[in-house]
Amino acid sequence: MTAVWFITGASSGLGRTLAEQVLAFGDRVVATARNVAALEDLTGPGPDDVIRLPLDVTDPEQVRATVAEAVERAGAIDVLVNNAGHGLIGALEELADEQIQRILGTNVFGVLAVTRAVLPHMRARRRGHIVQMSSVGGVVGNPGHALYATSKFALEGMSEALAGEVKPLGIRVTIVEPGPFRTDFHGRSMEFAEQIDDYRDTPAGTTRERFSAAAGDQPNDPVRAAEAIILAVRDETSPLRLPLGAEAVTRIRAKLRGQLADLEAWEKVSLDTRFPDA
Repeated sequence: MTAVWFITGASSGLGRTLAEQVLAFGDRVVATARNVAALEDLTGPGPDDVIRLPLDVTDPEQVRATVAEAVERAGAIDVLVNNAGHGLIGALEELADEQIQRILGTNVFGVLAVTRAVLPHMRARRRGHIVQMSSVGGVVGNPGHALYATSKFALEGMSEALAGEVKPLGIRVTIVEPGPFRTDFHGRSMEFAEQIDDYRDTPAGTTRERFSAAAGDQPNDPVRAAEAIILAVRDETSPLRLPLGAEAVTRIRAKLRGQLADLEAWEKVSLDTRFPDA
């Protein structure tokens, strides 16, 4: 059965690659981007395989209108991929208010707006799949990446709760946690705060240098990521969380093991909180 995928941020990066691979697998795509002209060269085997729509996820009115148009023109939205987003490098103190508002507006409130606009349609049909593009940075908070981590940790918590809410309604959720993939995320999609000299030789400063140097040389193939996402959507047994890339798997495993070790080491202190008669 042919599925319709609604993908935000489909003009570049993983969003663009995913759209191309979805089409190669024989499904249809509603491709959205702020600059819809950048989608003109996205085509499928059939004339109706791609619907291109302008969408700024930070504009709630446009979100609702675009989702309604997508449903009207495509007939349904079977898979929603909340991919639109960007990064922000800088120690917490270095960040400008506008930068903080911008990244949360896109990575958190934009995802909320699109998800909430699509949910009534999926709920009425009693089926659908929501793919939330998180990051290894949604599990492991890197110094110098605090607000990006804030946005992705928020996405993870929201999506985990959402999964429990919509499962009885026939809707599934997948949280994708990629490591470094060879896209323009480290380049065009990355914003940098003005540096404070005291942070230059700290881990926050190292993160800034590492991300700048890694642009265009990331070790993982976005086509393989897209294939893994398609597999997870098609496989009813796929997990809630899908780390992608060896770096993501290694860092997430280390984080979880460290948390478990801390939990066990301080368990007596943590449990010693009851009233004496409780």
